[in-house]
Amino acid sequence: MTFSLAIVGRPNVGKSTLFNRLVGKRIALVDDQPGVTRDLREGDAKLGHLRFLAIDTAGLEEATDESLQGRMRKLTEHAIGLADVCLFVIDARVGITSLDHFFADILRKKAKHVILAANKSEGRAADPGFLDSFSLGLGEPLRISAEHGEGMADLLSELVPLQKKLLQEGSYASPEVDIDNEEDDLSEYRLPTKERPLQVAVIGRPNSGKSTLINKIIGEERLLTGPEAGITRDAISIQLDWQGIPMRVFDTAGMRKKAKINNKIEKLSVGDGLRAIKFAEVVVVLLDAAIPFEQQDLRIAGLAEREGRSVVVAVNKWDLEKNKQEKLRNMREAFQRLIPELRGAPLVTVSAKNGRGIDRLNSEIMKAHKIWNKRIATSPLNIWLSEMIAAHPPPAPNGKRIKLRYITQAKSRPPGFVVMCSNPSKLPTSYSRYLVNGLREAFDLPGTPIRLTMRSQADKNPFKNRKKSQPSKLKKHL
Repeated sequence: MTFSLAIVGRPNVGKSTLFNRLVGKRIALVDDQPGVTRDLREGDAKLGHLRFLAIDTAGLEEATDESLQGRMRKLTEHAIGLADVCLFVIDARVGITSLDHFFADILRKKAKHVILAANKSEGRAADPGFLDSFSLGLGEPLRISAEHGEGMADLLSELVPLQKKLLQEGSYASPEVDIDNEEDDLSEYRLPTKERPLQVAVIGRPNSGKSTLINKIIGEERLLTGPEAGITRDAISIQLDWQGIPMRVFDTAGMRKKAKINNKIEKLSVGDGLRAIKFAEVVVVLLDAAIPFEQQDLRIAGLAEREGRSVVVAVNKWDLEKNKQEKLRNMREAFQRLIPELRGAPLVTVSAKNGRGIDRLNSEIMKAHKIWNKRIATSPLNIWLSEMIAAHPPPAPNGKRIKLRYITQAKSRPPGFVVMCSNPSKLPTSYSRYLVNGLREAFDLPGTPIRLTMRSQADKNPFKNRKKSQPSKLKKHL
């Protein structure tokens, strides 16, 4: 068991740098530009022998309206109320500002436990700001440097007694653990568990409704949303039970065309989203019903397929469509034509705003995950291969026909098959595509990426290069 620690403070005081140090990974975006962090980011932190949940928050602003800064502040205040401990970070080199005093009053009212930390305290230049931080009335501040790791032992000494107190009160939070995707797992399909939750990444173009959809799934305004495009910057992961299935859902930044990305923060955000795809098992490609299957949508879906992830296509804002049947028919035709490598992938219409189609999306994600883990026995595969060869024999380059001897499934997640054959380098891509399409139809593998490898069958005679054994002395004697 562990506790939760929310890192709060003004923009650009070093909260994300400290978060990265505590979790031991550079997973929160860091830049000199203030206001980079917008959503709440959670991670499993380690400090000495302590294990706890660290929460990186957006910089506190005085805005209270429905502007982006106002919504960011509401989200941070929500984290303050939920966290067991709040680490209030100030910039010792800048000194105490009126904004620090303002938010110190908020923490006194809403936070359960507050620890004050004066960051960037390395060197004498920080002495005036460190001494000035006593005026906040939050006790003796810790002198730390998130960049250089100074003061971590002092932070540990503050957290140890608080952990003991929280354990006695029973107000701790269960830890979240990131589970890496095991590509070579050939075991039979197992339902996700809390220890190994199903990992789902929601990706798409900016302003397609990714954060709104996830908020509707979890039933609360956990992620920052709004009419502005590009609000989400970090790839935020949330663990939940969705209809009884443990899942970790990644909300990612909207991905624009590479030529249009000229902002450093946006480049970092897109890179963070690409990493989320690599950790995911199922990728939900979210489209805008008004402009589906733009070139960027096709690139995003193709990226997920190349990474070998199972794909579910969801069309958002379906409640705004008038001619639903005709639109759906046209989209299905366009999907099969434009992304043939994902033929048969489910296409689900949803409305993130009112929640329609959410239940069907859940069932399609589970179905796609099961197909992605599918294991097929060798015997039916070889019966199928002989039928495919009879229907359409492989070509005969230079008059010598290529022989396909047998097929076996080498791995799953995604399904990968190996065909032993003669002259694999001369087998055309079109014939490999013919076999992949046949596998999809014969063994019910719609939508999932299929890896098909042609391999030359080496002579496996164990006695081929073995030297003749000398007759034994007994045989000589006889």
